[in-house]
Amino acid sequence: MSYFVYIVKCCDDTLYTGITTDVERRVEEHNNSDKGAKYTKLRRPVELVYTEKRDNRSEASKREYAIKQLSRLQKFELINV
Repeated sequence: MSYFVYIVKCCDDTLYTGITTDVERRVEEHNNSDKGAKYTKLRRPVELVYTEKRDNRSEASKREYAIKQLSRLQKFELINV
């Protein structure tokens, strides 16, 4: 099963990074469900701005952590590549 690392941009221009097996479903949850992250519930709507496919959950989690360590500027550079 493939995993995806994703970044969504919230309505207040902040970024949220996560992992999932189904990006479309997860973005829908962030926007319309109680299953969305606490962080994004207060910052709806969110817009998907970046995805990256990984072979397994471990790789996806490591990449998510690495992205979360980036500065805001570095994240925007990653998104715009």
